[in-house]
Amino acid sequence: MSESPLVPPSSVVLVSGGSRGLGLAIVSDLVGNGVKVAAFARTVTPELTALAEKYPDQVHIGSVDVNDAKATQAFVKEVEEKLGPIDGLVNNAAIGQDSLHVHTSADQLAHIIQTNLTSPLVLTRFVLRRLLAKSLKGRIVNITSICAQRGFPGLVAYSATKGGMDSATRSLARELGGRVLANSVAPGFFASDMSAVLGQTQLDQIVRRTPTGHLTEPDEVVPVVRMLLLDNTNINGQVLVLDGAASI
Repeated sequence: MSESPLVPPSSVVLVSGGSRGLGLAIVSDLVGNGVKVAAFARTVTPELTALAEKYPDQVHIGSVDVNDAKATQAFVKEVEEKLGPIDGLVNNAAIGQDSLHVHTSADQLAHIIQTNLTSPLVLTRFVLRRLLAKSLKGRIVNITSICAQRGFPGLVAYSATKGGMDSATRSLARELGGRVLANSVAPGFFASDMSAVLGQTQLDQIVRRTPTGHLTEPDEVVPVVRMLLLDNTNINGQVLVLDGAASI
């Protein structure tokens, strides 16, 4: 019989930006694996609503802006009342960038940093304080980006925020002393609206230099997130890059 993990699998997971794309795929996968999941986004999509209606005792959703600290904290309390204490957090909510740095206004910079870095850290702090107050253990997965590892034009502020989350992940792992496993998952570019800023020519170049021959797909990221949340693992403070070796 294998030994029990020092940090048990998450049983109630909060996913920010869970209404579409990778976030929705993560929510769907966790629900399919029997996990209780809470998901929020500024706009709740029909797909997320359908999931909540199909699994009313397992899924709790809300229309919440990650930048509204009071609203996110109220949502966390709702989740605890309905599903139980949150012991897993996936910071997925983010906005992209489609402008060269010299053309990006100070207000735009502030909004990107607030949404992609400050607000996730504030949410993480709130969830951790409640988790540790209950003497529980847990897991955090930060969805970052290959942009934190490599430079791309038109993505200066976005890259800075994702690099900041990777750095925060490493420090959290140290600071939490093994009570919470904190890791980042850094996907390569998806074929999505967020990557459209690069243009088709640059996307084609990325595909050509990727040994696996294609852009990253959400279905390739989901199993890694699931593993970090549910498997008996000693992975902690790491950034797992999923880009088909394009960045090597």
